[in-house]
Amino acid sequence: MEFFYSPGLNEEINFDLENSDHIIVRRSAGESVKLAENVVKEEITFLANKTGLKKWQVVCAIIVLIGVAVGLLFWCIWRFFKKKRPKDSKKKGKDGKDQDDEDFLVDNEEDLDIKDELEIKHDSTAEYLGKLQYKLDYDFNAQSLNVTAIQCCELPALDMGGTSDPYVKVYLMPDKKRKFETKVHRKTLNPFFNESFSFKQVPYSETFDKTLVFAVFDYDRFSKHDQIGEVKIPLCMVDLAQTIEEWKDIQSVKVDDQYLGDICFSLRYVPTSGKLTVGILECKNLKKMDITGASDPYVKIKLLDRKGKRIGKKKKTSVKMGNLNPYYNESFVFIVEQEQLRRVSLEMVIADYDRIGSSDPIGRVELGYNRKGLELKHWKEMVENPRRPIVHWHVLKDPEPGDDDDDDKKKDKKKEGGEKKEKRKEDSIKIQ
Repeated sequence: MEFFYSPGLNEEINFDLENSDHIIVRRSAGESVKLAENVVKEEITFLANKTGLKKWQVVCAIIVLIGVAVGLLFWCIWRFFKKKRPKDSKKKGKDGKDQDDEDFLVDNEEDLDIKDELEIKHDSTAEYLGKLQYKLDYDFNAQSLNVTAIQCCELPALDMGGTSDPYVKVYLMPDKKRKFETKVHRKTLNPFFNESFSFKQVPYSETFDKTLVFAVFDYDRFSKHDQIGEVKIPLCMVDLAQTIEEWKDIQSVKVDDQYLGDICFSLRYVPTSGKLTVGILECKNLKKMDITGASDPYVKIKLLDRKGKRIGKKKKTSVKMGNLNPYYNESFVFIVEQEQLRRVSLEMVIADYDRIGSSDPIGRVELGYNRKGLELKHWKEMVENPRRPIVHWHVLKDPEPGDDDDDDKKKDKKKEGGEKKEKRKEDSIKIQ
């Protein structure tokens, strides 16, 4: 026998007299809300008693924490999609339908009169990254190459607002010793630079082995600048006897998958003294840089600030002649305050020593909180384990322009000093 009873609390109780072990209680939706409110009130009261705060203060703290969490979530989503490069889309006609290049040229013939010299039809299989206009003028008397970055057009939008902040780096390969940069032009896909640079002391006979590079970047204040593409001009393919002014398609940067070697080193940081000890242990399978099939490697260590400028003096290991698997076991000490560990980075450049010319960089490794992967992991492990040496192997990455600037400057100073001494000797001989 069964019967139902509804008490004053708006609850439905089902009694089964034949099986009194089972009692079913059903609450209405309104009663469930009241029960949840009571639980929340009890939790707030418990937290207030535990922390010594008032109930309204506990509620405000919970609301602030929820707001911060939601804000961080939205910020992460925004940063993730901010730099997403849009895929190439077909040109839309007035009726909203896709058009091919020929239809686009017919419909917009009047608008394209200014850019008659540009090649409008692109390779459909390659990503179109815009165009660069430049000017070359070689001065045979001064033995200098004068380069002008005039303008870019139709650059891809890398920022969330549908624009970019472009600038251009100009340098000569393979040495990359001298590099120049244009000013950053904010929020534009058609920047007009018109900035000229001069590569001095470049004999005409040496131009045949050099390649001029215009690297187009998108400036980012809070992260690493994104490279849009580049224009490479082998100087052996152009006639420097006359002034050259032309447009070129910006090409995507080809990632060189060439293996450069590995380096093993340790990091140890002591917070009380601020000593950062770098132990260069060994390298293996380094790239062959000499004609003989060997290299004369050494390691340069620099401490850099956020802008990539060197802090203090750089350190160097000894040179291991004719060795692709050098063993160093040499340590170097930098003084870094603990609060600066998040604002600095450590750069190591493995270079091939050359007694006559400049040292050629083989590869590099940079560690810090602004890096990714193992380079970030190694730095974090050092910070989280004070007074303990942390050892890792790292794969060398391509060297960047300017990695061998310091050595070249010193060698140039030595050369200038030697020339001045010789002139003084000649002058003294003449006087006598």
